[in-house]
Amino acid sequence: MQPVNPLLNEENCTMKRASIFTKFTLGLLIAGSITACKQGKTDSTTTTAPTTAPADSKETIVYVNSDTLSAKYNYVKDMDKRLGDKGNAAKGDVQSRRDAFQREVADYQKGANTMPADQRQTTEQRLQREQQSEQAYEQNASAQLQNDQTVEMKKLYDKIADYTKDYAKQKGYKIVLTYSKNNTNMLYGDPSLDVTADVVKGLNDAYAKEGSK
Repeated sequence: MQPVNPLLNEENCTMKRASIFTKFTLGLLIAGSITACKQGKTDSTTTTAPTTAPADSKETIVYVNSDTLSAKYNYVKDMDKRLGDKGNAAKGDVQSRRDAFQREVADYQKGANTMPADQRQTTEQRLQREQQSEQAYEQNASAQLQNDQTVEMKKLYDKIADYTKDYAKQKGYKIVLTYSKNNTNMLYGDPSLDVTADVVKGLNDAYAKEGSK
């Protein structure tokens, strides 16, 4: 008998913040209408809109640095801990079951030469069934962790998207983009358009209120 091949490794058990926010930055684009047009009553005289915006016009597109958001948003820290704890618990459980099975295999191998042929066959068949059961258990544990990560990611996205939508409405922004070193879709943004600090503060304040309820 061969020991169970490990199907659940540390990468599947420990959720890395970088991978979480790579997915997040690919998905987060909170947008309102690109332009807002005011139409007056139509009469016989046609007026031409000015070709330049007023000097005090407000920028309608801003961005959030998601690398900073991942490092400073307290919900992300707590989420990483939850996923990490679940991963470590699953890893420990799988390893414990694997060790117990390997001990059982080792005990069989020590006494196999003294067993009658029919007893060896019965024992090997039983161990083979147990091995298949352990492999299925590890696969299920890995799938559960991946599902937990997906659920957590959706909660994170919803929190940030909902907050950003309200934030944009309050500030009069039409589009809020994300910027990350892992996402090259946005190569540059003027620092004056960076609202990261404001958004992070708002998110943390809202999360703190949730915890106090």
